[in-house]
Amino acid sequence: MSTDQGRGQRSIRCLVAKVGLDGHDRGAHVIARAFRDAGFEVIYSGLHKAPDEIVQAAVQEDVDVLGISILSGAHNTLVPKIVEGLEEYGALDDTLIIVGGIVPEDDRPELKELGVAEIFGPGASMEETTQFVRENAPERER
Repeated sequence: MSTDQGRGQRSIRCLVAKVGLDGHDRGAHVIARAFRDAGFEVIYSGLHKAPDEIVQAAVQEDVDVLGISILSGAHNTLVPKIVEGLEEYGALDDTLIIVGGIVPEDDRPELKELGVAEIFGPGASMEETTQFVRENAPERER
């Protein structure tokens, strides 16, 4: 049972996803642990997932939050494919999308226009990230 304030019986469900050929997953593991410590239910995708695999996992697991970890520089190609996939399944409005990793400032506005709620770069605190999720995860029957 969740102790999330007023969120019902189910805790916030998060998918922490590694997309593309990026093999660096330390940050993904750190945020997954921080989310678990915050009382969130966490699913980790594993490495080298295609955008459609991440979409399928997010839809099948009925996640509230999709955290995309990307350090490869392919964010302008891969993140839009994930957003489009979620939209095709009608899951975009019910999923808070956050991105963590190396995303240049110039690329951030376009990602946010697509539907990415926030982008957390190197040095972002776990407290800041978990608080953002707590405050912005979609309210759903749990």
